[in-house]
Amino acid sequence: MAHDHAHRSSNRSRLLIVIGIVSVVLVAEVVGAVVSGSLALFADAGHMLSDLTGLVVALVAAIVAARPASERQTYGYQRAEVFGALINALILIVVALFVGIEAVRRLVEPGAAEVQGGLMLIVAGIGLVANVIAFLVLRRGDTTSLNMRGAALEVLGDLLGSIAVIVAGIVIIATGFSAADAIASLLIAVMIVPRAASLLRDVVRVLSQSVPVDTSVAEIREHILGTDGVVDVHDVHVWAITSGEYVFSAHVVVEPDALAGERAGCLLDELSDCLAHHFDVEHSTFQLEPAEHAAHEQPHHA
Repeated sequence: MAHDHAHRSSNRSRLLIVIGIVSVVLVAEVVGAVVSGSLALFADAGHMLSDLTGLVVALVAAIVAARPASERQTYGYQRAEVFGALINALILIVVALFVGIEAVRRLVEPGAAEVQGGLMLIVAGIGLVANVIAFLVLRRGDTTSLNMRGAALEVLGDLLGSIAVIVAGIVIIATGFSAADAIASLLIAVMIVPRAASLLRDVVRVLSQSVPVDTSVAEIREHILGTDGVVDVHDVHVWAITSGEYVFSAHVVVEPDALAGERAGCLLDELSDCLAHHFDVEHSTFQLEPAEHAAHEQPHHA
């Protein structure tokens, strides 16, 4: 337990360091974009703002994960991660739309904006170095934590954006081809869109309580039906509180002697262990009932 606590404390410290680095570079890129007239720098700053949001969400998730459930928050505060992802996705969509429209305008009207390639290159270079440092800090953390791995991927995406800006800056300095800035902006916008769509899809899936993509209801039913004493299973529900935190409930019809004495408790333990070991479902609820009870229920679901 002390080892796990040390890991969580270390992870929080690493996230705080990276949040500080990203925040400073974000301000530098916004100022650099305004002064240099670089749309690519602005696009990378927008991408970095989204990454910063993701890192803050990761930090909050790391903090609230240790908070116990309460009478008002019976599942704890893990949904904070989902709402943070929703905010993140909306930021990404707004940035991608703005950058895409402005980039097309600059390509159609080449003289609409002048770009200072030298300043653009300097700021993007600083951003690249900062992103490399941030990525190494996160990679040295707890590699078993999905939270930390996700945060590292956030920074890695920003690192690629900085590289695109640097390439555009070099092209502008070497050839005077200012449209390279708009082209780099479009590339960054294209990088942003799939991530925004993926985030929105995950948020909708969780908030609509859909079955998690890596979970098969049919397979779960098959495992339950294969348990000694089980006759049938219905009203099966599987959903996620947040990513990786699954909840399961079902009505399980059993043989009459399965409810006698201590057998009911043993059966519940066996079913719960099955869900935990085979499907990573730590929170499962089973209603054990005799066959004749099914006739008294409302029409049931799957």
